[in-house]
Amino acid sequence: MKVVLAEHAGACYGVQRALDMAVAAAGEGEGASTLGPLIHNPQVVAELEARGVRAVEGPDDVERGAVIIRSHGVTPAVRRAVVARDLPLIDATCPHVARAQKAAAELARRCGRVVVVGEEGHPEVEGLVAHAREAGGEVVVVASPADLPAHLEAPVGIVVQTTQTREALDAIVAELEARGIQPEVKNTICFATRQRQEAAAALADKVDAIVVIGGRNSSNTTRLADICAAACPRTHHIESPEEIDPTWFAGCFTVGVTAGASTPEVQISAVVARLEALEG
Repeated sequence: MKVVLAEHAGACYGVQRALDMAVAAAGEGEGASTLGPLIHNPQVVAELEARGVRAVEGPDDVERGAVIIRSHGVTPAVRRAVVARDLPLIDATCPHVARAQKAAAELARRCGRVVVVGEEGHPEVEGLVAHAREAGGEVVVVASPADLPAHLEAPVGIVVQTTQTREALDAIVAELEARGIQPEVKNTICFATRQRQEAAAALADKVDAIVVIGGRNSSNTTRLADICAAACPRTHHIESPEEIDPTWFAGCFTVGVTAGASTPEVQISAVVARLEALEG
């Protein structure tokens, strides 16, 4: 059985940057706290905790050490709460997410109404919504055209969760245009996310089975699994090599491997090694 790795897979720049910042903070000796999981990868979060970097619910839960704003970013109110505690602040917000936050605020000021294309309740989306509302905008979160309010008047701005697909954005823009609304669109989808999605789709179309590595609480990894499953029914979403069941690959000549943007290289290598060992 041949194991083929997707051309683009695994930790993106924003995730690796956040990890490097957290590890550096751990080395300071006083420990550090992240506001929520640093990234959506349970294994990495557990490793960070072992180094003295623990995930907490909010600023009030931090007793000492630095406070790390995770890669998904936070709302302006949470940032102010950290500053008010007079604690050392390490901002590990992904630069692409920070750009989306700025775009949400700008659209709110210009258009008054902002549509956020994304997953309701996701921490990144909560940050986008809060930035738009602080700038005076009326905000609605939609995942599909069916979520759009029946009554929505121009002008309308659109900003996108960085891990969304271009197809989701295009469908919502098309629905608004069908209503006679020409929205101002800020396409804030991360290029690395798009690369991983396209590479996963291309690979899934060529292999007998495919393994998608990443946290089950990771929206971008879950989306990769959905994309792969559309082309390859034998798609398996796992978090660790221990989950692999050899019976999944009965009769397979090729198996693909891809990984979400919150999956470090060491986890990918472990899964590839496990798959390559199955033949023996």
